[in-house]
Amino acid sequence: MLLLFTLLLSNVPLSLASLPTAEAKNIQSPLENIAKPGCKTRCGNLTVPYPFGIGVGSGCSLDKTFDMTCNSTYNPPRLFIKTGNIQISKISGFEMWSTDISVTFRCYNESGGVTSNNSGWTNLRTTPFVFSQKNKFTVVGCDDVALITGADRNGGNFSTSCYGLCNKPADVLNGTCSGIGCCQASIPRGLKRYASDTLSLTNHTGVFEFNRCGFAFLGEETSFQFRGVDDLSNATEFYSRISSDVPTVLEWVIESNQSCVEANVCKGNSSCTEIDFGGYRCSCNKGYQGNPYLDPGCHDINECDVNSNISCYGVCINTEGSYTCKCLPGYTGNADTQDGCQPNNSNGSKFPVMVFTLALVFGLVAILSGLIGIFFGLRKRKLIKLREKFFEKNGGVFLKQKLNTPGTSDSVTMFTAEQLRTATDNYSEKQIVGCGGYGVVYKGILPDKRVVAVKKSKLVDGTQAEQFINEVLILTQVIHRNVVKLLGCCLEEEVPVLVYEFISNNTLFYHIHHRSGGTSWLSWENRLRVAIEAASALGYLHSQAGMPIIHRDVKSTNILLDENYTTKISDFGASRLVPLDHDQVTTLVQGTLGYLDPEYFHTSQLTDKSDVYSFGVVLAELITGQKPLSADRTNEEKNLATYFVKAVKESRLFEIVEPRVLREGTLEQLQVMGDLVKRCLSLHGNDRPTMKEVAMELEGLKRFKTHQWSQNHTHEEARSLILEVEPSDLYDVPLIPYSISDWGSYSSTSMTFQESKPR
Repeated sequence: MLLLFTLLLSNVPLSLASLPTAEAKNIQSPLENIAKPGCKTRCGNLTVPYPFGIGVGSGCSLDKTFDMTCNSTYNPPRLFIKTGNIQISKISGFEMWSTDISVTFRCYNESGGVTSNNSGWTNLRTTPFVFSQKNKFTVVGCDDVALITGADRNGGNFSTSCYGLCNKPADVLNGTCSGIGCCQASIPRGLKRYASDTLSLTNHTGVFEFNRCGFAFLGEETSFQFRGVDDLSNATEFYSRISSDVPTVLEWVIESNQSCVEANVCKGNSSCTEIDFGGYRCSCNKGYQGNPYLDPGCHDINECDVNSNISCYGVCINTEGSYTCKCLPGYTGNADTQDGCQPNNSNGSKFPVMVFTLALVFGLVAILSGLIGIFFGLRKRKLIKLREKFFEKNGGVFLKQKLNTPGTSDSVTMFTAEQLRTATDNYSEKQIVGCGGYGVVYKGILPDKRVVAVKKSKLVDGTQAEQFINEVLILTQVIHRNVVKLLGCCLEEEVPVLVYEFISNNTLFYHIHHRSGGTSWLSWENRLRVAIEAASALGYLHSQAGMPIIHRDVKSTNILLDENYTTKISDFGASRLVPLDHDQVTTLVQGTLGYLDPEYFHTSQLTDKSDVYSFGVVLAELITGQKPLSADRTNEEKNLATYFVKAVKESRLFEIVEPRVLREGTLEQLQVMGDLVKRCLSLHGNDRPTMKEVAMELEGLKRFKTHQWSQNHTHEEARSLILEVEPSDLYDVPLIPYSISDWGSYSSTSMTFQESKPR
């Protein structure tokens, strides 16, 4: 201090490098409030902070849901949630890491028999924890489909699937989970519990030499590194590595039906944050540290401490919740930067300095304004060129040539990018009305007040642009009251944007599965009408359009209903045109599990009979009220198509028909309908009727008016039978449609779930 005082008096420039970077204020920081008085704070190498407490029923936690157990029989001791078997290996802020990962697996022998399996699940229902989105649902295998279902704190249901597929070791890449041998899927925020199981498409018979087991697990994404063929071929070693090295990340929150203000739990110098999936958390304000749940709350951080990370090249003065950094006496400037403080110069005139400063400011403003104008001009020019590039890449030049050809219809409207961005509020998430395997659909309002559906497709291969434009031209000329009308397109975006008429009354899938028995309007008569209209539309596409069109993704979610409950076939993202001199085309397999034609799947030969099979599944949905695939049903009922055909062959149709249909439909109608669905679901396309024949047979069902239940049974017998077959609600956890594109195979055999160890 004497040296500093002498230097200041002599006005000698001071070398800042020779002094400490901060002058610490002499403040004694209080001890951290880690836990309640008299409560343990450590278990092994872990520090357990309040609101958690070590000891079940010890009163050391906020409430019993935050109790933890420290098991001293291990060396070192291990920490567990409550009295359960979920071990905590790391604690960091609002997150905890658990090494007790639940691994799902299924192993097979060379003939396809199951040698061992295990269904994974974890339930955090009575704890303050949820699964963090840092976790990914990962599937490892070359012939495997894994399903995961679960629910959040509020009972909201979640389900998804992931596919691991490959044919030979050379296809598998190390470190890549892109679906070839390894697949990853995200989970929703606030997931409270889950269950998972693995299924195989061909029981590993085609990949048995290098992959005998399929695995699925929920774990922290960055902790898992896919090792390619090594992970696929060494099942025991892979299981051990995942179980020990890949943790599951848990988030905790104080679950309460009260708001932050009502709860009044957060202590001094802290703030409360409400969490979107329910509950709240307390955290220290900026410049403070400590435990915000215990009195007196958070205390001030001494930023001027020599061990702090601040940069101060002058005198540091700690303040409550912050600090100030000033230049030394005799210096002016910014003490937060090195060489920011300069000696005072009191001899110069202030007026020239002010003039110079003002001139400098105005000059910088003028230069900045010019640069901004140039920037936005270049940006606009670049945007115009980019849209011209997209227009050419997406086939816009070819489309213009087609429209200028004599005799070509002008039914294609060319929308600009600005028109559709304005109509959809710049493609706002609030405008999304549907997502599928081929794009995202937005609700839009055009300047003429027309409501339209705007679909942003997936990227189109530049080599297929001409084919895409030809299909757009044909689809715009498809005029049928039961087919959603394609109004036009926009080719100025990176991906093609298609504009359809807007259908307002949701999907057939929604109306069938909204509640048991369907919505109020969905009587047997209306189900039959919907089926007739959909079949007529598909028959028109197959045989009466300018060029035959195969839809390739017929399902109840692609059958829409307008305000008058009129049927509208939609979503032609997977459709293919069939040349007039061909009756089939060879394509990459695309479609939806549960609806996909097995013959098309195995041969890649797409015919109009593929749509017939898919429509047969829709008819089965209509009369049974059941979903095409559901993990909630018993093993033999998982695949609706297989189960329906079996029931018809065994004369058990009336056991699976929805009670409302059984009450309202006649015996002859149900028998004819059951036989028609069975023929549509034939494994061989040649044995199926055409869509035109299906439409005619459905139309013929209208003539059956007598209800045979009233003729052949007494009132009491009929009522007893109806009550006997009425099912309970099996759909607490809804399954989303599973789409597949450009990959392997799907087996319609029933899938079983068992539990054992891998071997």
